[in-house]
Amino acid sequence: MTGEQINLVQKSFEKIEPISEQAAALFYAKLFDLDPNLRWLFKGDMKEQGQKLMQVISFVVKSLQKIEEFIPQVQALGARHANYGVEDRDYDSVGEALLWTLEKALSREFTAPTKEAWTAVYGLLAKTMKDASRQPAEQAKVV
Repeated sequence: MTGEQINLVQKSFEKIEPISEQAAALFYAKLFDLDPNLRWLFKGDMKEQGQKLMQVISFVVKSLQKIEEFIPQVQALGARHANYGVEDRDYDSVGEALLWTLEKALSREFTAPTKEAWTAVYGLLAKTMKDASRQPAEQAKVV
């Protein structure tokens, strides 16, 4: 990721944060539309789940300048998600739902460079989480 991509992601997320509850609801509606089989992974309160999602995204976005510091947390998240039953292919649906949500929420401000920047960020997260999900549980760094 370039410095410009990091800047685009951070600036665009500033516009999402005030509407994070609605963005999370849009995200999960799209995710379950894309892959209804993922619904079984979510057993709790979806509003609470949406808050958790937005907290993780916020943490990552704010930490992009120091990627090496948040990678252990993302690895631990990947290991936990594997225990929940998340499979590698599920990350594709999540990525598609995320980009769709950002496009809907940002409208014209979701430019091609902004989409490319978010794609790069999500690609890094998904790869890190998938790699961690394949590690034995005792090797996964839980933070």
